[in-house]
Amino acid sequence: MADTIHQEEAIPDSYPDAPENLSTAAAAMDLDLIWQRLEGYVAHRWTERAVTWIVEGRGQWMPPLTPSTITTVEVWKGEAWETATPGPAPLGGYLLPGDGPYRFTGTVGPAEAETPPAVVLEAFKRLAEYSAQSKGKAGAKSERIGAGSISLSHTRSPSWLAEAMQNSGAGDLLRPYRRA
Repeated sequence: MADTIHQEEAIPDSYPDAPENLSTAAAAMDLDLIWQRLEGYVAHRWTERAVTWIVEGRGQWMPPLTPSTITTVEVWKGEAWETATPGPAPLGGYLLPGDGPYRFTGTVGPAEAETPPAVVLEAFKRLAEYSAQSKGKAGAKSERIGAGSISLSHTRSPSWLAEAMQNSGAGDLLRPYRRA
């Protein structure tokens, strides 16, 4: 089995449109950042961009991102890359005859931007709304405010934003698109 040892993925020219009905706070966020977090969690892309993979080892190899179009396959021959033509693998992908390394160049994402499925747009919305929540005081894990007999306290894990994909429920919705 061949292994991907390096992946270089370009930033796309644009991301899909955000779903409708975002709160004012969520709509004011950097929505490209939300798409980048979602794409970091899944193997599917909804807008086209260039990609290069370096692969080592013999055996079957499949692009780890989808949909993918491979335009060039090269093998390193000591001092330079040379064009290679690996055969098809029985379960899809490519059958690499030698140890390589191989360089696969192409694109991921559809040539024409497509609207993501409803479940992906819902995951986007959940992640954006969760991330837009008031952060409280920077570095504070708890906050207590009192005025006379009225007291209000709030405690939040310091890693609340890092855990946004899981805590917002977005990760659960994205299971069908997860990396293998």
